[in-house]
Amino acid sequence: MRTFIVAPILSLMLAAPALAAGHAADPPAPAAAPAACPSTLQYSFDRLQDEKPQSLCQYTGKVLLVVNTASFCGFTRQYQGLEALYGRYRDRGLVVLGFPSNDFAQEKGSNQEIAAFCENTFGVKFPMFAKSHVAGRQASDFYQSLAAQANGQQPAWNFHKYLLGRDGRVVGSYPSKVEPDDPRLIAEIERLLAR
Repeated sequence: MRTFIVAPILSLMLAAPALAAGHAADPPAPAAAPAACPSTLQYSFDRLQDEKPQSLCQYTGKVLLVVNTASFCGFTRQYQGLEALYGRYRDRGLVVLGFPSNDFAQEKGSNQEIAAFCENTFGVKFPMFAKSHVAGRQASDFYQSLAAQANGQQPAWNFHKYLLGRDGRVVGSYPSKVEPDDPRLIAEIERLLAR
């Protein structure tokens, strides 16, 4: 009878190291380090709708189209094209960022009024921020850094567009007359998204 008891115990003892080795948890793979926030995006702005601070670092690794906007401008209809562009490419990594500004005397409303206008008139869903300065000496540090990377090109009017690659660097600066569906702009966005 002892042989019947010892044999199964001996089998388990011999198998234990192999079982332990098979069940030992492999050390966890190191998590991919989050991409460092580029200096261009190391700014915070209040969100347009509720004026809660938002870090632009949340858009690290995205292709960004940064646009200064206004509600009472001949180019205001570009909101529709910007929203269509955002809807078309957001799943591939494009984010349109809107920065309302009264620097050209065409954005007189409060942040809440601007938000209501954008949503009710154009169905804007892309991120927008509280009214700020985008041109001249009073331009925000963010806009000054964009202009510096664009060879000094500051917005000369509403709906100027800066295109940033996934690394946060400005790769294009487009005046107001360049529509959101301009083939040159689309081609550059697609090139950046493919990287």
